Parts: sequence; C-alpha cells; structure tokens
Amino acid sequence: MTSEPVPFALPRFPRDFVWGVSTSAAQIEGAVAEDGRGRSAWDVFAAEAGRIKDGSDPRVATGHYHRYREDVGLLRELGVGAYRFSVAWPRVVPDGSGPVNKAGLDFYDRLVDALLAAGVAPVPTLFHWDTPQALEEGGGWLVRDTAEKFAAYADVVAERLEDRVERWITLNEPAELTLLGYGLGQHAPGRRLLFDALPAAHHQLLGHGLAVQALRARGATSIGIANSHGPTWKASASEADTAAAGLYDLLLNRLFAEPVLLGRYPDEELAALLPGPVAEDLKVISQPLDWYGINYYQPTLVGAPGAEGTGTADFGGIRLPPELPFAPQEIEGYPRTDFGWPVVPEALTELLVSFQERYGDRLPPVVITENGCSYEGIEDAERIAFLDGHLRALHAAMAAGVEVQGYFVWSLMDNFEWAEGYARRFGLVHVDHETLERTPKASFRWLRDALREQARG
Repeated sequence: MTSEPVPFALPRFPRDFVWGVSTSAAQIEGAVAEDGRGRSAWDVFAAEAGRIKDGSDPRVATGHYHRYREDVGLLRELGVGAYRFSVAWPRVVPDGSGPVNKAGLDFYDRLVDALLAAGVAPVPTLFHWDTPQALEEGGGWLVRDTAEKFAAYADVVAERLEDRVERWITLNEPAELTLLGYGLGQHAPGRRLLFDALPAAHHQLLGHGLAVQALRARGATSIGIANSHGPTWKASASEADTAAAGLYDLLLNRLFAEPVLLGRYPDEELAALLPGPVAEDLKVISQPLDWYGINYYQPTLVGAPGAEGTGTADFGGIRLPPELPFAPQEIEGYPRTDFGWPVVPEALTELLVSFQERYGDRLPPVVITENGCSYEGIEDAERIAFLDGHLRALHAAMAAGVEVQGYFVWSLMDNFEWAEGYARRFGLVHVDHETLERTPKASFRWLRDALREQARG
C-alpha cells in the first residue's frame, strides 16, 4: 500500500490558467531507426564512447513512440489541460531538408488526435535539440542555412497540424544548445568552441523568427519560445565578481531574451561578433509573440574565475573551463535535488518580477514552460514540496503584477536525461527502464488532486 501525498493546499489560480506537463521527443520516443526517421545529432553523440555518463543511449528511451496511447491515458488521469511535447525534426524531414517522411507526420497526427480526444490541448515544440545529423555534418546551427531549413520544416508541420493546434513553441533552450553543445562539448554535437559558438545562438534565434513567420502564414495565433532563465547572483560586491556575474547574465539570459523582446542584442561588441546582416535579422527575430515561455530551475551564483569554490556551473555539475571570464559557485543554505541543484522557489518570483521591470510592456504574457526536479523514489515527497513551493512563488509573482498564463511541469515521466543517461529522474511517472512499465508517483497523485481542487473554483 502506498502512502497518501502530503496535502498541501495551493493558492487559487485563475480559472483560465493553463496547467500542463512537458516532454521532448529525443528523451522519450525511442524508435530512432523506425518508420523512416533519420539520424539526429543526439543519436550520433550518444553512440560515441564516454559521452553519456551511464553508457546508455536514446534508442529506446521510454518507448513513447509505441506507447503514446498509454501515456495520453496518464495525461487524462492527471487532469492537465495541456501537454507540451516536441516534434522530432529528423522523424518528419529525415535529412533536415528535402523529402518529407509521411510516416513521421502521421505519428504526430495520431498523437494530436489522441490528446484532443482525451481533453488535453497539444502544445508542440518544433525543436528540442535533435538536429538532423545530415544538417549537423554541414555545420549545424553554426551556419545560416540551418535557420532557413528549420523554417521550411516548421511549415511542413504547421500545414499538417495547425487546424488542431492552438499554442505553438518554436525553440527550446537555445542557450543550452549553444553553451553545452557548441561551446563546451558536453551535449550534442560535442563541439568545444567556447565563444566561437556564438553563431549558433544567432542562427537559432533567426530560425525562431523565420518559424514564427511560417506559423503565422499557416494561421497560427498563439506562438511562443521556451527560453531558459534564472537569476544571476553575484558572489560579492567586488568589482571583479560584479563584472563576472554581469557577463554571465548577459550570455545566459539577456542574449536570448532581448533580441526576441527588444529587437536588439544587449551589447554592441557582442553583436559585432555575430554573422550575417544582424540588424536585418533582428527585425525577423523580434516579431511580436503571443506569449513568452520561461524554463526555470535555479539561480546561479557567479564570481570571477580563480576564487576558492568557483567553477561548478548550474548544468548538473558541469565544470566550466578556467579560460572563461566567469565561474559559477555553489549556492549554500538551500536543500538540493538528487541532481545537486539548489531548491530556491523564491528565485522564480525574483526572476519574473525582474523581467517585468526590465522589459515592461515589451514582455508578453509569460508561460512557465518547464519547472521540475530530479529525485529518486516513487514516494517522492521532496518533489511534492518542490512543486508546491514553486507554484506559491509563481502565484506571488502574479500577485506582484506579472501576467502568467500557465505552468508546465518537467516532466511527465522519467526519461533519457541527455548526457546523464537514465541516472536522473524528473518524472511524475516512474519508468522502469528495463520493462518500460509506468508507475505514477506520489507527486502525480498530489498534482492530480491539486488540479481537481483548482477546478472546483
């Protein structure tokens, strides 16, 4: 017999508030060589010895490609109003451009219909890091052509699904792909270019803008992006730490928000390093959005490099190279997830209020497109406390005047956690990675009950 979840009583959210959960194709679908799917950069990266910490790969993942109806049933039981998933670019356009794979489009067609039949709104993300390998071999996001091919792929997906999809997301976390994939080599495609990775940031943002145009042309009226953000805390008031924290914040937050929201890069010297007709590209990048997605996990404490205790980044303990002009430090005095990340709900309030203050009426309504934590165990009281705390922090930001339309938990189920393999468990649903059996956790039951209480009004 399982114990009942801790009965937290959440504050009341608006009746039209969107409650959802999130996943991504590369982390759950599996079936990487079935029904015409092409290879992705993550397929190739994971196959290289030493890239994935537990030696695993995403070939099976959670088997969602074949078990999607079971997973839609879990969404129905959970009672969420929306499901954020990603469309695998190499499943739809195997080489990134050229012939379209009908079987791949058919899968997402079936998934959307199943979601709608279950009363769950589909929220597709067009790109969640699984670049088609054929494009990666041609330079990937370091070259401008990838942005244009992404827009063509977006048009293909929109042509098939727009009649049943209301809310669209272009990109997920271009900052992480730029930093971890092209800058540090810790994620696919495994390049270690440091600041020479900046073209990947610009081309992803350009791809976002071009995809917005493609979606609008197909009639889409609710479009956003899912950028990762968190407060940057300076390690001290010293000039060196202040400068280091400011640069980190510029590169991880402002570099990806301000082109979209303000139509400019936050630093002229930085903009001069970017390729192409940047001023003209910014007009495409900054087209008005209907809402702005934020993935929030934690704040980052940053100081100048070389100080004692510096060098551990906020990306699952990845150590930044010493040649970078900033160094994240450990945040003390807070509980930690099993991933080692500090649990700081009030930093979500801080982040949202600071965005409202910085961007004013240029900030559209916000949706929290990811928020979650990694804990072991099915009776996961720590995850319940995490979600409760962050939802209260979100409510506090709304009370302070920030317009927030929705909240998506990361993630529906335990999955392939990128370079960590299957060693981290972010799911509301436990997945046995040998049998693929799904078991709802205590946090699943807690959220289900909380949503039922919200629905009572």
